[in-house]
Amino acid sequence: MGFAVCTTGIFQLFSVPFYFWLSKKINLRWLLMAGLGGFVFSMYLFTPITHEWGWQELLFPQAIRGISQQFAMAPIVTLTLGGIPKERLKLASGVFNLTRNFGGAIGIALCGSILNNRTNFHFSRMGEKMVSVPHTVNDFISRSALFFNRSGSDQTSEILASTKLLSQLMLREAQTMAFSDTFLLISGLLFIAFLLVPAMNKSS
Repeated sequence: MGFAVCTTGIFQLFSVPFYFWLSKKINLRWLLMAGLGGFVFSMYLFTPITHEWGWQELLFPQAIRGISQQFAMAPIVTLTLGGIPKERLKLASGVFNLTRNFGGAIGIALCGSILNNRTNFHFSRMGEKMVSVPHTVNDFISRSALFFNRSGSDQTSEILASTKLLSQLMLREAQTMAFSDTFLLISGLLFIAFLLVPAMNKSS
């Protein structure tokens, strides 16, 4: 998992020379749109995520995200601060960094809230489905109880352990689906940002 995460930075690092070469030949707004478009694509690639995903499944979306990060972040700084007079650049840079950090903090907090709410939503829905298929639930608990019976537990403890196992599996799946929902939402928000890029000041 650590390898899959670090690939974002690796691919971003490798894309730096390519970005600088393109920045001298292509309008930065087009590069920004390419970066945001790649971000949209990478977030969408995460939406089919399951609990069985490993570094192999995460590698390609993370690589796309790393490349897109370079093409999205660097042009934003240049386009935002490029047209500001030198005497105001220091103050503008401070405001820009403050806004970016503040926006990032809000985004992280909102993502946390969305993950929590969607986890509760999916867990509740799965609980409702369990009520409609009692035979399947009872069969799972019975089979799990046979497994716990090997440890010499009494019947009550076996049923409690089986019920706890079922609850843990439901929570795992609910959290996974919540991450999928959040990735889809982020993808949609980034797509809106992608559409707004042409409206940026051309003089920047």
